[in-house]
Amino acid sequence: MTTMTSSARPFLNRRLAEFGTTIFAEMSALAVATGSINLGQGFPDTDGPEEIREAAVRALRDGRGNQYPPGPGVPELRTAIAAHQQRRYALSYDPDREVLVTAGATEAIAATLLALLEPGDEVIALEPYYDSYAACIAMAGAARVPVTLRPHEGAFRLDLDELRAAVTPRTRLLLINTPHNPTGTVLTREELTAIAQLAVERDLLVVTDEVYEHLVFDDAGHLPLASFPGMRERTVSIGSAGKTFSFTGWKVGWVTSTPDLVTAVRSAKQFLTYVASGPFQYAVAEALSLPDTYFEAFREDMRHKRDLLSTGLTEAGFKVFNPSGTYFITTDIRPLGTALSEGGDGFAFCRALPQRAGVVAIPNAVFYDHRDEGAPFVRFAFCKRTDVLDEAVARLKRLAA
Repeated sequence: MTTMTSSARPFLNRRLAEFGTTIFAEMSALAVATGSINLGQGFPDTDGPEEIREAAVRALRDGRGNQYPPGPGVPELRTAIAAHQQRRYALSYDPDREVLVTAGATEAIAATLLALLEPGDEVIALEPYYDSYAACIAMAGAARVPVTLRPHEGAFRLDLDELRAAVTPRTRLLLINTPHNPTGTVLTREELTAIAQLAVERDLLVVTDEVYEHLVFDDAGHLPLASFPGMRERTVSIGSAGKTFSFTGWKVGWVTSTPDLVTAVRSAKQFLTYVASGPFQYAVAEALSLPDTYFEAFREDMRHKRDLLSTGLTEAGFKVFNPSGTYFITTDIRPLGTALSEGGDGFAFCRALPQRAGVVAIPNAVFYDHRDEGAPFVRFAFCKRTDVLDEAVARLKRLAA
């Protein structure tokens, strides 16, 4: 029996009406229905270090974190996060006042944007962008202003003049993601310097999503924006354990910033999850203290998988944008031809790909406000076992045949 209401108003808040079910849910369901290899969603198909998993088991057995942990996060983890930032980037944070533990980076982004934005504010984000950015900006009542990364010499590049022109008197903050999902772009020192100068000149806050900080494949490594002149006091940096240690289900993220900014973010965060992931926080504290050899081996393993899938996609007929970071590869489907590429329509291509090749990917257009800009681009994840990638490559080569 259908329950009727006296109002014609839709149930869903109008700010969220444009979002609906995510493309990840649709494509993952398609993978299951067709028995396809899922290279769509960005989660590993193996667990991280055994000693870190055992650290979580030990915390459970010892009764650490089985009840509500402290609101800002357990002291051991906050101390480990501060030590990690100091050791790797020479950034000094007070673990008691400048570090906040969250339920993954997604909650960190949500809490930060809800805390810092008001209706009428504008947020500049690099397009294409992770889908939760748009939803969180909308929930805060602010307006998103995309600045599009465009293909140039084999990579997606930021137009600094376009970024500068996008700033208006209503701009409240810049939302920067580097290494960048989905394109794999890593912003250069020159680009980050220009962003820092713009933020200082226009007195803007900056939120940096750095969850792929340990997956930069060139020798320069990750460059946190907070380390640039004038940025420590205006930057909210967001990190996560999931991507670095291959325990994405644990949902342990964090925010580092000034005491005032962390207090603001915590004020919003406490009404989202309140706290989360108690025993896992103790395990992640140990993970952050792993020797450099772990991080180096992790990066080299992902570099090998990137190269394996990149070569296979090229041989299958895709134009490949080899990523400088993350564990995603963006491809242009148009070289496959009009029929196979569905006329350069990434949505249609990805919906047909499971039947054609037994592989699932994600259409990049879902990450764009300007859908036409992203129409011919498709993203594949390479954070899978080597044998899975080998099989996916073999299947994709059917397209070339």
